[in-house]
Amino acid sequence: MLQIKNIDVSYGDLQVLWDVSFEVGEKSIVAIIGPNGAGKTTTLKTVLGLLRPTRGDIVFLGQSISRTPTHQIVDMGLSLVPEWRGTFSTLTVLENLELGAFPRAARPQKKATLERVYQVFPLLADRKGQKAGTLSGGERQMLAIGRALMSQPKLLILDEPSLGLAPIIVENIFETINQISQEGVSILVVEQNIHQALEIAGQAYIIENGRIVQHDSGEHLLNDERVREAYLGI
Repeated sequence: MLQIKNIDVSYGDLQVLWDVSFEVGEKSIVAIIGPNGAGKTTTLKTVLGLLRPTRGDIVFLGQSISRTPTHQIVDMGLSLVPEWRGTFSTLTVLENLELGAFPRAARPQKKATLERVYQVFPLLADRKGQKAGTLSGGERQMLAIGRALMSQPKLLILDEPSLGLAPIIVENIFETINQISQEGVSILVVEQNIHQALEIAGQAYIIENGRIVQHDSGEHLLNDERVREAYLGI
């Protein structure tokens, strides 16, 4: 579904990614893990067209998107839940969700998709008239994921979905991510909560200093001695 092929990425004269390659298959969950400043969010920005690779290619559904505008990439079926949620505080929960159905292909199915989102997140149905700015952190994360689902993505990208959330809320969010995957949506998750990410990921990539340094199944990396020592403190 998504292939990242040997990309280099720079901010001006400062190179931050070197020869990064990975792929996301259909109906799969793939995790990218690594320390702060390793290049995780830069990688996602490049996939979404917010940054351009100076070398390499990005292929989505068999089509190169390395030079495709971001709004066209979203129309193709790729949606991002950004770090720190990015909900519109002064709009209601319902208004935030309806904005997610902006892509042309998603508009005719808006009502049906909204009901699906409410099934995944019943709390959003209860809060639909409430301003997003009054929600808790966990509720805003649900709203951000729900809004992304309104675009009917084929691939959902989540940037640090557990950031700033209590452990019990994190567990619920990752259970929901797993549920969404089982319904046929591919997931790419960037996450500092290594244990949670590796538990649900079929495949995972470790990025350090702008380079992919290790790739294996989530289960194998969870039991890898180097990973356990470096990232899990075991």
